[in-house]
Amino acid sequence: MKNKIGWKTAAALVISNMIGTGVFTSLGYQLVDIQNTWSIILIWIIGGLLALIGAFTYAELGTHFNESGGDYVFLTKLIHPLAGYLYAWISLTVGFTAPIAISVMAMKSYLNPINPTIFNDWFGIFIILILTIVHSFSIGQSAKFQNISTIVKVVFVLILIAIGFYFVPTVNTSLNFTSTWKGELLLPSFAISLLYVTYAYTGWNAAAYIVEEIHDPRRNLPRALLIGTILVTLVYVLLQIVFLRHASVDQMSGKTEIAFISFTNLLGASGGKWISYFIAIQLIGTISGYLWIGSRMTSSMAKDYSLWKPIAIKNKNSIPIKALWLQAFISTILVITGTFEQVLLYAGFVLQLMGTLTVVSILRLKSRKDAFQSPLKPFLQIAFVLFSLWILGYMLYERPKESLLGLVFVGTGFITYFISNHTNHKKKNGPV
Repeated sequence: MKNKIGWKTAAALVISNMIGTGVFTSLGYQLVDIQNTWSIILIWIIGGLLALIGAFTYAELGTHFNESGGDYVFLTKLIHPLAGYLYAWISLTVGFTAPIAISVMAMKSYLNPINPTIFNDWFGIFIILILTIVHSFSIGQSAKFQNISTIVKVVFVLILIAIGFYFVPTVNTSLNFTSTWKGELLLPSFAISLLYVTYAYTGWNAAAYIVEEIHDPRRNLPRALLIGTILVTLVYVLLQIVFLRHASVDQMSGKTEIAFISFTNLLGASGGKWISYFIAIQLIGTISGYLWIGSRMTSSMAKDYSLWKPIAIKNKNSIPIKALWLQAFISTILVITGTFEQVLLYAGFVLQLMGTLTVVSILRLKSRKDAFQSPLKPFLQIAFVLFSLWILGYMLYERPKESLLGLVFVGTGFITYFISNHTNHKKKNGPV
């Protein structure tokens, strides 16, 4: 049990990975075109249902294989080693590193107006390095830090919801419950808004990446994934109503720091600053969670390919130390070179694409009695795939630049796969 965690810590990891930047930033981009409250609520509910279907799927896959590595393991064994490798490559270059970068960019967005001298890109990089050090020693230390940061995150979010519903709005509200929502469902921007939302739900599969570190995964993995996802979905819907209740469409449209805007209206400038501080603090748990699980994915892939073998090395406490620090390095590069919305969109596109492939993979799985059984299989998975393809199609049409940039990352993965395979072949067979 020394290097194992229970379902509560696993659920904390899920919650920490999910509640991050998306819930505090996505609404501003949605309001550019989608302004009916029913439409906004529906978008977040659909996102939650898709995440729940994914949680059912990953719970079955994770308890079937009982290996850390998540999608890399599932796709390698059910589709093809190339599919697994591509997911691991995407996870290293975008999947986990981009959410880390986006989180520190969001920290900067919320804190920079308070003190531009201190809260800049270098501050974000400093946070990444400190948290990487925290996760470099033992699973026990990682678990304690994750539990504490998740408690802080959840308490803060619940306080925001309570304040938001208790106090009467002081400005023109964005709440709009007219029948215009029916027309908004057919807009391309509705599908684009769904991509923002599905990105905000990223992390519902977090516990599936560390199956080997969970005690009794047959019971505890499904519990962590499902409880974490359901709780976060409820919180997300309530938070959007709070933001809409305390700020106008004009104030929030196209803006990143929507929580700051809403609570500045409600609590004044000083109150808005405190909200910004706490949003930044709760993002620490998000960054921490992605560093933890992302390094496991990379390490799982690295041990199978000679080219990447050096980063598969673990320390005496089973921490993949080199994979962890490589991930931190790539995250810092993204912080320096990317803009918030651009990184969010291309990361969201490619993660949705690869996640859909993993959901498809369960259709090739022969169920085991000793593994969790996903209910209503394969109907839920087919619904997930159809919704996902709809979102991806609109994204490719409306935002081709960001979509193609995401596909470039996939293309480079193809190249490195064949290089890795060639290296493996030479290692096994020796020089010709």
